[in-house]
Amino acid sequence: MVRTSLVVLFLLALPAYTLGQESRINLILLLNTESADRAVALYEGLSGSSQEIAQLRGSQLALATTALLAQQELSTPDLERNLAAAKYNQTIDNDIFRMKEARGSVGAIKDLLVEIRQRNFAQKVISTVEQLFPSDTQLSTTIPIFFVAFGHANIDAYVRRVVWRGNVPLFVGEGQGELTIVVNLAKAISYGRTTDERFIGMMSIVAHEVFHAAFGAYKDRSPFWRQYYATRRTYLDQLLDLAQNEGIAYYLTLVQRSRGRLQYDEIGRVNGAFAEFNRNAAELLSGRLTDYRANEILRLSNTSGYWQSFGAITGMIVARQIDQTLGREALIETVALGPKVFFEKYSELMKRNNDIPLLSDDVLRFLARTR
Repeated sequence: MVRTSLVVLFLLALPAYTLGQESRINLILLLNTESADRAVALYEGLSGSSQEIAQLRGSQLALATTALLAQQELSTPDLERNLAAAKYNQTIDNDIFRMKEARGSVGAIKDLLVEIRQRNFAQKVISTVEQLFPSDTQLSTTIPIFFVAFGHANIDAYVRRVVWRGNVPLFVGEGQGELTIVVNLAKAISYGRTTDERFIGMMSIVAHEVFHAAFGAYKDRSPFWRQYYATRRTYLDQLLDLAQNEGIAYYLTLVQRSRGRLQYDEIGRVNGAFAEFNRNAAELLSGRLTDYRANEILRLSNTSGYWQSFGAITGMIVARQIDQTLGREALIETVALGPKVFFEKYSELMKRNNDIPLLSDDVLRFLARTR
């Protein structure tokens, strides 16, 4: 009971970090670590009720997202069973929440939680994200960030639009719900060998997700984007939209980690991602696929592991080429004017540089005929 009370007091006292009242962009990040705190105590065998932890909002978000990515039905009792097994250092055959790995890294997760409390990383994240929006942006929004210590193997952090029914999240579409970020600290262990390296990596991931959330809030307030979503309804429109959104966020992470540079052995992976993007674009344009298959393509374009997420990687290279060749203002312009301008700028760069990966003729024809 004492530990639970301390967690609640921390949640109530945790500051909401802002960029400053005079800024054209005012983002407030509300940090919630309760699920991660309680899971760490459970992994350590100190205390913890699997039923209580499973009911927390952060835990429920991790549960719902794991079910979505795994494409299987998962319920709160499933999460409770996994937590109960982790408490006693047992492993369920289908460790879908990767709790064995999390329990094995509990000390490192605990260190990251200490760093979150002691180092003011949110202000740096917000100032990094701010520079990607047009100079006339007027945006004020609050973004909840839930830190958890378990989840699906393919995803470190994610943004969802959420409507809450009690503590149960319902995921909704563009323009609806509350933009909410979840960060899986168990995955953050892979960001480096030291707590400092992992903390910096986590900052990069949080910036990635805050960009998504801020971009979503920006779109909600933009007449252009409201018109876009009202009229651009084809499956390829959705893939291009996803590739721009994820691509800019991936590029932001690349800049923070390596100043935008790619390693030599990554070039082949980039070419493979473009080939997969072009192949799936052709299938989406074919008119012969089912809604289920189309939605599967869209899901896999960003949730198949880093280099396998062909939509995100293609978008990252498009954003990188625009930024490094045409300049930051050109990239910012695409935030205001959407995927068509984003990919059209790249298609022009294709004419000037034969060494960059190519978009297919199918994609180029689609861009040319849509106004």
